[in-house]
Amino acid sequence: MNKLGFFSLAGAALVMCSSANAVKLSASSAAQYAQGTYPEYFDLLKLPNDAIVPADVRKNVEFLDAAFRKRGFVTKQLENDGKPMLFAEQPNADPKRKTVLFYMHLDGQPVVPEQWDQKDPWQPVLKRRTTDDKWEEVDSAKLFNGSVDPEWRVFGRSSADDKAPIMMLLATMDAIKASGVAQGINVKVILDSEEEKGSPSINKVMSANKDLLRSDVIVINDGPMHATNQPTLIFGNRGAAQARLTVYGAKVPLHSGHYGNYSPNPAQRLATLLASMKGDDGRVTIPGYYDRVKLTAADRKIMAAVPDDEAAIQKRLGIAKPDKVGDNYQEAMQYPSLNVRGMASAAVGDKVATIVPDKAVAELDLRTTPESDANYLTKLVETHIQKQGYHLVTGEPTDDDRARFDKLASFTYQSKGGNAAATPMDAPVGKWAYQSMTEAFGATPAPVRIRMMGGTVPTAEIVEALKVPFVIVPLVNADNNQHAANENMRMGNYINGVRTLYSLVTSPL
Repeated sequence: MNKLGFFSLAGAALVMCSSANAVKLSASSAAQYAQGTYPEYFDLLKLPNDAIVPADVRKNVEFLDAAFRKRGFVTKQLENDGKPMLFAEQPNADPKRKTVLFYMHLDGQPVVPEQWDQKDPWQPVLKRRTTDDKWEEVDSAKLFNGSVDPEWRVFGRSSADDKAPIMMLLATMDAIKASGVAQGINVKVILDSEEEKGSPSINKVMSANKDLLRSDVIVINDGPMHATNQPTLIFGNRGAAQARLTVYGAKVPLHSGHYGNYSPNPAQRLATLLASMKGDDGRVTIPGYYDRVKLTAADRKIMAAVPDDEAAIQKRLGIAKPDKVGDNYQEAMQYPSLNVRGMASAAVGDKVATIVPDKAVAELDLRTTPESDANYLTKLVETHIQKQGYHLVTGEPTDDDRARFDKLASFTYQSKGGNAAATPMDAPVGKWAYQSMTEAFGATPAPVRIRMMGGTVPTAEIVEALKVPFVIVPLVNADNNQHAANENMRMGNYINGVRTLYSLVTSPL
């Protein structure tokens, strides 16, 4: 069928909501408009997009620039040291409507091809699950013509994170144009080119283009949906900081026979120091670490309503019981964390030697919250280390340091990967998005509302630059293997993503 005929039929299949505030796209129409973008989607996935390769980033930008202009958008590539970000805007904005800026990213994680169960991560393939719970390849032509099984998946780098949401938005705009339905908002789009590198330039680029990006609300279409694949609405995300703790012993590694029982062992001391920071129940014991987080009864009620299957989570993780930081998984994500992500001292395995090490190092990451930022948390940790009797040095201790202080350590830290950000759960933007999603999919089951997700996206940097409220609307399946081998996109989520975005764009704010 030619595309014009396809769009005409699909436009006729639109289903109006009873509400005067939104238009509902039927599942069958969404499937048809989604299918209309699958060839472009496959072509886009064939373009490598690691942000450390500027030439590849520019190819992705050029492809998407043309895709948005094809839908009538006005575009501009925003300079960013050879890796431009792409801005797109519908012309002739209606001054009576609010303007929503949709944020997504076009870059992706690097790949290790031999880890993938396909010839090339940059050649997307269609797969279906077999009866023995494995994946087998299906002719991709089945995706472009005829009925699509919502359980089919497209495998390839960035198939979910974040090229699929971009293509869903393009399919949404195709549907709106074909149907002639009035929009409820003005649409602007910003596509980040370095999100997988921590978005180091997003604040700078946005600050330099404030007038261009001016909007009333930001919708972030990044991250995974709830595991149930129910429509998901997220009101914040934790931030991230990195720290390194080094405990020093003697100047050089020592023979353990001659100096064991005499020269203090920094590995043992490091283990004791780390143990003083957290209990066996997983709770941080440093005074004040959780004090700034205040959860209301309403917050706890909403979190308890999230349909997490905690028994299934624990089975999947292979743990008997979780840490006791919160009463459930959602509550645990509301608090800052203190994670020991690696430790090293001398050598192990076939390189081990009978020595007393000269130093021991622990690498930490701290997930921050809006109430408890990196400066606050790292200062608490630093103070705790000193209260355990350690003298902190910068770099290697001097001979004078060694002569004067029994316990020597260094502690360095930096914010990494973005700060935490949050929108109140009763904010107008949240009510607008929740109502829109309810009208698109119905009230039973209700959209999943998550107060704050554990992972980090550059929300805080975006909000700081533009000074507008935000909400996160993830659209991809939770089990998409993002950042890892065999990243995939479930077609049912792709189709429902079009329905979600269609409802948002046609709902007045």
